Amino acid sequence: MAFFGVDATLASASADAAAAAPRPPHPSAPIPVQGPPIGKGVRVPLGDGVPEVFPLILGGAEFGWNVDLESSHEILDAYVELGGNIVHTADGYSGGRSEHIIGQWLTSRGLRDDVVLADRIGANADNPGLGPVNLVRAVEASLARLRTDRIDVLYLDAVADSLTALEDTLATAEWLVEAGKVRAVGAAGYTAAQLVEARIFASAGFPRITVLDVPFNVLRRHEFDADLRLVAGAQGIAVTPSHALEHGFLAGRHRSRTRGSLSVRGAQIAANLNRRGSRTLRALDAVGAELGVPDAAVAVAWLLAQKLVAAPIVNAYAPQHVEELVQGVGVRLSRAQLADIARASE
Repeated sequence: MAFFGVDATLASASADAAAAAPRPPHPSAPIPVQGPPIGKGVRVPLGDGVPEVFPLILGGAEFGWNVDLESSHEILDAYVELGGNIVHTADGYSGGRSEHIIGQWLTSRGLRDDVVLADRIGANADNPGLGPVNLVRAVEASLARLRTDRIDVLYLDAVADSLTALEDTLATAEWLVEAGKVRAVGAAGYTAAQLVEARIFASAGFPRITVLDVPFNVLRRHEFDADLRLVAGAQGIAVTPSHALEHGFLAGRHRSRTRGSLSVRGAQIAANLNRRGSRTLRALDAVGAELGVPDAAVAVAWLLAQKLVAAPIVNAYAPQHVEELVQGVGVRLSRAQLADIARASE
């Protein structure tokens, strides 16, 4: 009986092990996707000395403000998993907390050499403006918060400082580049005349401005006026539009999808846009329904269809928003669809 008990125990253990062993997949099971995401093969040039980037820049304006640290990291993870490789922040976002959150993420994931880091400098209360002393101090403070030794694209924030002489700012940027703290110089809020002046200084040895951030979307086409377009095109400057979704309005998030009507906040935005907003949103709805993509993807695709636009800067509140936005990279709008959206936004 003892031997029988042992045999029974062994048989029972063998049966448990067999039940626990992984079963071979059913022949009809889906084939798992292996290797890097498709987005890793989609890249565009951006500035001198900067690696090519995904044509959609993840913005960190909401990090540390409307999005906490954990959620911010989830959004960043989702973006990289989809093939993204460039993150934008600013020393003025949430008083520097956005930089701090991104720095923690880069360090914890070990991705610093894989991610292009763009930073807009000049609006932090501790070192405001673009004067030589404050600009150096601001960059050093940003590097500390970002836990890195370099900023790949330094956007000079003319919106925060319109008084410092451009020559002084560019001379300081030259020192930052030579010191290895900055790889490429961009501009935010610069006029066409300022870009022409900057190019003259570049001919004298100062660093050339190769990237331009301008508020631009289908509802704010006037921000990227004819003179600015002409100068940016003539100088070969890559344009990275901010406010790509008009604070989320172009994503259709400020209305009730069940009723098909605008919410209170959405109605206020639409009213401020003199009814162009609601007309444009209906046009995005129609194109999105035709292509099977969300409104946000259509808004991104519209920007990418514009000449000189390299990669829009977009902010996200949740990982699923990133998935919607990235779809816009793969959308190619027809001439008829572009014309419909343009007419609606006039």
